[in-house]
Amino acid sequence: VQLQASGGGSVQAGGSLRLSCTASGRTFIMGWFRQAPGKEREFVAAITRYGGGTYYEDSVKGRFTISRDNAKNTVYLQMNSLKPEDTAVYYCAAREGSSDIRMRDEYAYWGQGTQVTVSS
Repeated sequence: VQLQASGGGSVQAGGSLRLSCTASGRTFIMGWFRQAPGKEREFVAAITRYGGGTYYEDSVKGRFTISRDNAKNTVYLQMNSLKPEDTAVYYCAAREGSSDIRMRDEYAYWGQGTQVTVSS
C-alpha cells in the first residue's frame, strides 16, 4: 500500500486547512500523525475502515475532523481553528488490526508527509 498526502500549507492562527491522503490499495484503519521540529511523531487522529469509529488526540478534539471516502481510497483531515502549536509535518498512515489505535508503531504504511505552518 502506498499513501500520498497533500493539502499542507501556511495559514494564520484561526485559519483552516484540509489534508488529503490517497491510498493505492485497500486499507483498514487510517490515521494522521504529526512531527514538530525536535519532537517525536505523535498521534493526531484515526478512523476505522467504514468510518464508524474516530479517534482524536486531546488537543485537536473539536477542531479537527477525520473522514474517509472508500470509493476514492482517500482519508481527509479537516483542520479548523488552527494554532501555532499545530505547526508540524503531517503524515498519513494505514494499518490492519484494531488494537492500540494511537500507537505509531502499529501503523505499517506511511505517506511522505506534508508541511503545515500556522503563524500567530
